[in-house]
Amino acid sequence: MTTNKKKIFVTQTLAPCGRALLQEREDIELVEFPNLISAADFEALLKAHAPVHGVALGATRFGEAELDAARDMKVVTRIGVGYDAVDVPALSRRKIPLMVVGTANSPSVAEQALFMMLMLAKRANELHALVKEGQWSSRLGKLPYDLFGKTVLILGFGRIGTRTARRCLAMEMNVLVYDPYLPAGEIKKAGYEAVADLDAALPRADFVSIHCPKTSETLGMFNATRLRRMKPSAYLINTARGGLIDEAALYDALTSGRLAGAGLDVFAQEPPPVPNPLFELPNVIIAPHVAGVTWEAVDRMSEQTARNILSALDGEPIRQNVINQDVLT
Repeated sequence: MTTNKKKIFVTQTLAPCGRALLQEREDIELVEFPNLISAADFEALLKAHAPVHGVALGATRFGEAELDAARDMKVVTRIGVGYDAVDVPALSRRKIPLMVVGTANSPSVAEQALFMMLMLAKRANELHALVKEGQWSSRLGKLPYDLFGKTVLILGFGRIGTRTARRCLAMEMNVLVYDPYLPAGEIKKAGYEAVADLDAALPRADFVSIHCPKTSETLGMFNATRLRRMKPSAYLINTARGGLIDEAALYDALTSGRLAGAGLDVFAQEPPPVPNPLFELPNVIIAPHVAGVTWEAVDRMSEQTARNILSALDGEPIRQNVINQDVLT
């Protein structure tokens, strides 16, 4: 083994197609680590293998301590698009790019958002239980709803929001889009109605689907006050990040009849504590933060992660996948 090899840490969740791209390079040495590793153990592992030049992260946190332990980090990548577990300013201070997988998992998340809308509107959980429990005669008391003709409000018009909007339009829904960081003309050009005031738009929506990052601005954005602005017949879908919805307020809205239902792929605490009152409600669909983790998406994300690493090591990081663009100047 030559001493000039670049050492790359890869989580066990990196698919074979991504590993193969990295293993083809004679100048790269791969070191595998568990996806769910404690901060202390990860720091110790980095120190033991230092210098480490790149890392492909799953759920592992990464910041100043890890950078110090690695000693010569050149690129940090996420096998995904969320990066709230990464200290971006720490990377920027050292001119290290943080890279994500772009559009690799966005079709999968958009499908999950639409799936949750359909599950809730068609009352899938309730009707499934009704048949199993021999309550066939009561089926007309739990009639499902159509998506056709309903109004959906998409929050965030990035890689996932745009695809969700497209799928909703195919279901012949009226699509509203709220994204304060995009010109209204860009949203209108794509064929949707741009709304500038979220609170004013909420009473119009039959479905609200969240597709924005977790930031200081969006944390707790759906609190009790905002939930009260929604129709009692409306459904709230979150396939973005936990913490954007006040879960206690959501439970109150769902049990008091002020909201018809919710679809949650993400939670404020992950894994969420059990028992959990939200999980007992028939009008709530839940999943374990896997909207963007289908078999196909894992392959796409892993391949893109490997290409991100290689591009950075070769001095030409794929620009559109770099979060901290300031390091490119």
